[in-house]
This record gives sequence, structure tokens and C-alpha cells, in this order.
Amino acid sequence: MRTFVLLMCLAVGCLAQAPHPCRSPPLLTGAMSVANEKVNAYAKYDYDALGERIRFKEMGSYENKTFGLDALLLFREGVMYTINHKNRTCKKDRLKKEDFHPMEIPADATLLGQVILGSSSGPGQGLLVNTWYGERATPTGGKDKWLSTFTEFGCIPVSTTYYTDKTGWVLTTFFNIVVGIDDPQQFFPPKFCQGAELDATADAANFYSVFKNIN
Repeated sequence: MRTFVLLMCLAVGCLAQAPHPCRSPPLLTGAMSVANEKVNAYAKYDYDALGERIRFKEMGSYENKTFGLDALLLFREGVMYTINHKNRTCKKDRLKKEDFHPMEIPADATLLGQVILGSSSGPGQGLLVNTWYGERATPTGGKDKWLSTFTEFGCIPVSTTYYTDKTGWVLTTFFNIVVGIDDPQQFFPPKFCQGAELDATADAANFYSVFKNIN
């Protein structure tokens, strides 16, 4: 009887520790890198899932040419500002509202495994993470694919590899993340953007087109 109770306790304990899909904190500040065969970019970002807003300040290379860019994505308004502080000019593009995807692991994702990044030999030497796989149907009948690694505790993004027919595989790595927003003004365009006119004829921008139109 004692053996049976012990086995049941162990089973319940294992189930309680099984990784589950999760959502990151709604307000984050950090840095990220984005890379595929054409682009290699580094960006500081502010992320607001509550207001569906993202601010990028990036630098990198695209087809062997260096670039710098400041972009503000306002998904609820359906607008993206590309900001040039040197010339004090703004470009205003359409943004698909439905393209905002919170930093999360959706409920239908498949768990590939749980590992420790680094070492488990001593305190502070390793990070417990979960890696997930998923697919998302596209309006054209195809499927986008993704592979994401998030921390077990806190649901903080570590890396995401995303595939579309247009971009191929794109690797995004996150680091130096802090929960919260230091400067809420990052989510408002500067005053010299007030006169910017929306280009209604251009294709709508998306997350990855910020990184030098790699799509």
C-alpha cells in the first residue's frame, strides 16, 4: 500500500512539473537579433502587448549593405512609422492589425523537449528552457512554421525560428530582457511625424519587413 501511494505521489509530481504553453509578461524591454540569408540585424525593442505596440531601434546589414532604422509599430491603429531623426522625417505605412502576435506559446503547440542551457553543475550556471513547435495556416492555403524556445520560469522568449514561403527560415534571438517599460513615450511618434501621410497604395508592412524588407 505504501509503495502504491509513493508511486501515485511521484506520478502526480511529474504531471505537475510538465511544461505548459504560456504567455510572456505584457510589458518587456530588451534586445534582439534577426538573421536569415540576406539580413543580419540587431535591435533594441520595447514591447507592449496590452496596447499592441512595438518600438524597434535597429542596426545591421542587408545584402552586405549597412543600415540603421527606428520603427514604431502601432497594430491597433494599423500604422507603422519609420523614423529618421537625422533628417527629421517619417514614413507612414499600413500595418495589418491582425498581424500582432503576442509573445507566447499557443495552446496547440507541440512540446519538443526541456533542456538546461549552460550547466546544471552549480547554482546560476544554467537556464531551464522549453522548446516548442507549431504551424499556422496562411490565407493562401499554405503553412507558416515556427520553432520557439522560452524559459520554464517566467515564460521569457529566448529564440524563435520562423518559416514562411517568402522569407525562408528567419532566426530571432532575444537577450538582456527586463520586465516592464522604462519610457512609455517610446510608443508615441515624435512631433515631426504629425504631418506624415499614409501610403495607402503600398503593401501592408509586417513584423519582419521592419528588418530591411527581408520578405
